Amino acid sequence: MGALTTQVTYFEQPGPHNTARTLELARRRAEELGIRSILVASTRGDTGVQAAQMFRGYNLIVVTHATGFTGPNVQELSEENRAAIETAGGKILTCQHAFGGISRAVRKKWGTYEIDEIVAQTLRIFGEGTKVCVEIALMAADAGLVRVGEPCMAIGGTGRGADTALVLTPANVQQFFDLRVLEVVCKPRLE
Repeated sequence: MGALTTQVTYFEQPGPHNTARTLELARRRAEELGIRSILVASTRGDTGVQAAQMFRGYNLIVVTHATGFTGPNVQELSEENRAAIETAGGKILTCQHAFGGISRAVRKKWGTYEIDEIVAQTLRIFGEGTKVCVEIALMAADAGLVRVGEPCMAIGGTGRGADTALVLTPANVQQFFDLRVLEVVCKPRLE
């Protein structure tokens, strides 16, 4: 069987200072692989605006926090950033988090974890951005914005900004175990 050799970038520290480089690395690898669907997590929209500028002409989906994530009726994505993303041709997905639905309510009410939050914590072993990339791929597949089984680029981060990019094939949440992480483009090195 053959082997593929590719470069992986490991950042010394997680965080938003890696955003520009993460987007550059993701763009380069997407071009090399012919990937046209790009997913990027963005809470307030700053990273989404940067991605919309970098990925003009791509099928860019900016995935936000669900409305109500920080409080009833609160949407963290600013209207200014929403307009900038959409003007640049990006789509915005705002929906329930794949790993934080009704189970989060159970945890908050009764102090016990459910399976989706255990999966999220397990993915965090590889870094917060890895968990985010997998989660937004599930959300975008459920929304019909990316095709199940077709490689896409998923970009996430630790807190604010972007520091992780993965090539993966999305799956619907109900078929979670069919999702495949094909390549790590970049991520923070965790100690």
